[in-house]
Amino acid sequence: MTHPAFFTRTTLAGLAAVAIATSALAQTPPPLKILHVVPSADVAVTDPLYTTAWISTIHGTMVWESLFAWDSNLQPKPQMAKQWSSSPDGLAWRFTLRDSLKFHDGSPVTTTDVIASLRRWMTIDATAKKIALVTTAMTAVDDKTFEWTLSQPVPGMIETLAAAPSRFAVIVRAKDIPEPGKPMLSTIGSGPFRFNTELRISGARVVYDRNADYVPRDEPPDGLAGGRVVKVDRVVFNVQPDAATAAAALQAGEVDFLERPSFDLLPIMRRNPDLKLQVLTPLASQAILRPNALYPPFNDPRARLALSYIINQDDEMAAGYGDPEFYQRCNSFFVCGSPNGTAAGTEDFGPNLERAKALLAAAGYKGETLKMIGTRDIAYMGPMAEVTAAALRQAGIKVDLTWTDWGSVVTRSGNQGSPDTGGWNIYVTGLPGVLAWNPATNIFAHMPCDRSNLAGWPCDDEAEKLRAAYAAATAADRPAILEQLQRRLAVVSPYRLLGQAIQPVAYRSRIHGVLNSPIVTYWNISKD
Repeated sequence: MTHPAFFTRTTLAGLAAVAIATSALAQTPPPLKILHVVPSADVAVTDPLYTTAWISTIHGTMVWESLFAWDSNLQPKPQMAKQWSSSPDGLAWRFTLRDSLKFHDGSPVTTTDVIASLRRWMTIDATAKKIALVTTAMTAVDDKTFEWTLSQPVPGMIETLAAAPSRFAVIVRAKDIPEPGKPMLSTIGSGPFRFNTELRISGARVVYDRNADYVPRDEPPDGLAGGRVVKVDRVVFNVQPDAATAAAALQAGEVDFLERPSFDLLPIMRRNPDLKLQVLTPLASQAILRPNALYPPFNDPRARLALSYIINQDDEMAAGYGDPEFYQRCNSFFVCGSPNGTAAGTEDFGPNLERAKALLAAAGYKGETLKMIGTRDIAYMGPMAEVTAAALRQAGIKVDLTWTDWGSVVTRSGNQGSPDTGGWNIYVTGLPGVLAWNPATNIFAHMPCDRSNLAGWPCDDEAEKLRAAYAAATAADRPAILEQLQRRLAVVSPYRLLGQAIQPVAYRSRIHGVLNSPIVTYWNISKD
């Protein structure tokens, strides 16, 4: 017979255990709401000012901010800036930061950080370098207000500060700024997401946690502008170079969002009621063949022009994109269908091997082997590199095509050494239409002669003068200057257009709030 006292003690102990367990359950935080993404590539470079890689720009807008940002119509809107003004002659500017800006380590964002960040930006970005030439002083009035004086006005000053899809004017901690020519190693920003270094796996996973201390702007979100309200706890980039595997993961519900779905798989995705496709911007992106203008044969513009008579855009785009619904031929450096979409000077571009061989001979090409770098990490680039290599060989050019991952392409393309010592001659890449359509932001069309432009480093003073004239011109005068610039670029050929395409994103129907934007944004997105 059980003793009553023992029964009582046992019962009380059991009830206490239940109470403790219930209390523990009540205190257990709910599971994290995680947005699983297959990005367009791995974030090989975390400093968004050190590279023009698209994925690094997306990463940059998550972790850091800039004074201004583009809305969905590519109009500049304030982001970190609260107030700003300029003198009537455009030579004196005054900026005041909005309240509650602080870095992820808790330190406040001050004008010391802003001025140091802008000065670094003006040593790297080609357009910003033009501003640096006329900058006479940048002075902190206090921790939130600074003044910027110029020796001559800068047309489109605010537009340039807002151009996030370029090497944007990201604001970082002053103490994190590296020595000239070096990438920034710190990932401490002031943006709506924190970069989770502990969970990072190079080549496989990138993790961003919601910044609970971030105070968004009051305005509704619009593109990159407005309130950057994060509605999930974590965003995980699951790097998956194989397009079919990525699409299968999306259809199976293993991931939520696919940044760059393969075009040949879009018909299958359309038939899946659990998936949505969305074009974030109507401006088509350019597929590009970029020659290295520092070394023969492409240091001679005639050899670069020869590419326009070697490449068949129909073959290139069919290989890279498959479905003509999403691509078109185009020889406008500033995007066919955009307000600047003139193709003047390119009327005879297209396959003409006799013309191409004559230009190559005039440029001094004597059958040397050209180093071409290619990647299959980004779906369209691999097939287009293969088609390009075949076309070059048909024109009598010897090509050594080396395959590598996209991160290595980004790194190697920045190597200014000779092709025989780790450099390169030519590669396939791309340029988003939101950059390409405007002479000020088309980074592949910049041709300064100080090597401050994008990898490939073509140089032409006349093109640069026309680009500057366009920036300073009235709206009425710009079309004539634009046509002159397009005609000049057609001759000096900073790159060969392979065509242009509209790239949708794909995501599960449980995802809501995907913004139309110049680039993919991960704030405002909620998940059922």
